[in-house]
Amino acid sequence: MRAILFDEFQGPIQIREVPIPSPESHGAVVRVEATGLCRSDWHGWMGHDDDIHLPHIPGHEWAGVVTDIGKDVSRIKVGDRITVPFVSGCGSCSYCLEGNAQVCPHQTQPGFSNWGSFAEYVQIDRIDFNAILLPEEISFSTAASLGCRFATAFRGLDGRARVQPDEWVAIFGCGGVGLSSIMIAKALGARVIAIDINDSALSKAKEVGAGFTINSRTVNPVEEIKRITEDGAHVSVDALGSEVTANQSVMSLRRRGRHVQIGLLLPVDQNSRIPMQRALSYELDLLGSHGMSAMDYPKMLAMISDGRLDPASLIERTISLEEGAKELALLDSASITGITVIKP
Repeated sequence: MRAILFDEFQGPIQIREVPIPSPESHGAVVRVEATGLCRSDWHGWMGHDDDIHLPHIPGHEWAGVVTDIGKDVSRIKVGDRITVPFVSGCGSCSYCLEGNAQVCPHQTQPGFSNWGSFAEYVQIDRIDFNAILLPEEISFSTAASLGCRFATAFRGLDGRARVQPDEWVAIFGCGGVGLSSIMIAKALGARVIAIDINDSALSKAKEVGAGFTINSRTVNPVEEIKRITEDGAHVSVDALGSEVTANQSVMSLRRRGRHVQIGLLLPVDQNSRIPMQRALSYELDLLGSHGMSAMDYPKMLAMISDGRLDPASLIERTISLEEGAKELALLDSASITGITVIKP
């Protein structure tokens, strides 16, 4: 099969011919019909993830058709249209059994711990536990866009922050996960403020549900959020992943507010600096969202099926494997709004 592969971190990214994988006894091989190009893939190529072993095929949000199954698989069949969360849980630990497979201590992550979906085929572990059968009305491209950015945003806002109607939600960063967060917050009935340095991204943010936009190149976003809301946001989201946006997100909250960290932060001395004194004095909740368990997908899929959510509208481009190989290294500086999908 053809795949995007690199042999060293921050090294050349190539299209190569590699063997089609075989399924584990509990796993399945899936023909990849669509896979998202995400900034997390750039983090992997940079060497920011300890789980990656070289050579490596990235890609962690995808959808496709099952072509082969292991001998112990019973629920999933060859020919099924499926996607999976980007975290594959073991299915038997206490976290998985309580519905929190996204923090399973024995998890595998195709595109990080395992070879991923920037290829014509991908092998997925514990397929009976992790697979999500796709309704016919949800396309492969739409399903691929759910696997990391959209599902992580959905759990962050609905499952972690528990956003309520009429609450103020400030979202820092209007890339794929930020736009997903805006759409989801709006669907949950919130009043949404979008913050970015790119006017075209802010224009897209308005299209998907932001009532207010702030260009943080020209305006202090914390002060402007306080002005708009009169007291600060109830919920804030760092959808980019930087110390600057994480700190602005925390500082923009009203007392007893909730900060959600969705964007991956680059480590500074193995950790990131957050204004904990403000968290203490304002009694803030600092929440993380690391994807979403397959058990939690039905609510999100129902909101997509009935039109309350439209992740397909966030897909800006569809590109080839060759184009994906060229663009992976540029993701940290790219100014593309919305989601890019690769069709292997």
